[in-house]
Amino acid sequence: MSETFELHHDLFGQLILTDRIGCEHVAVELKRAFPITAPQEGLSVLSREGHELAWITSLTNLTEQTRRALEDELALSEFMPEILRVCRVSGYATPCTWQVETDRGNTSLVLNAEDDIRRLATPALLIVDGRGIQFLITDPHALDATSRKILDRFL
Repeated sequence: MSETFELHHDLFGQLILTDRIGCEHVAVELKRAFPITAPQEGLSVLSREGHELAWITSLTNLTEQTRRALEDELALSEFMPEILRVCRVSGYATPCTWQVETDRGNTSLVLNAEDDIRRLATPALLIVDGRGIQFLITDPHALDATSRKILDRFL
């Protein structure tokens, strides 16, 4: 079953929702209900003013064109690097700087407080750095021994 709307990008790169009666809503935003635990389910399409225009129960319910436009938009708007390795930290008291290897390359992050490491659905962790960037650790147990040891000092 397909949803009763279409999504596409205009010439300016804005996401457009065309509803079942043909009305176009320009510059809509996408928000996932559960971006980490169920990224393929529960997405809201919001107007510029923040009003919900459509609810997507599952990406599998969408046409190929609509799904591709949605996935392209999400790839641009969502930035959550996954930490693969913690190389070193500047100290074990916060605030401190972490040197990490992510799925998007090496970088550093500033951990302002231990509360900035949040437990998600077991075993995942979310680390929010001082600039507001969210880093994901999908499975801390899968990290190398050095990374686990550093992480354990903050948990």
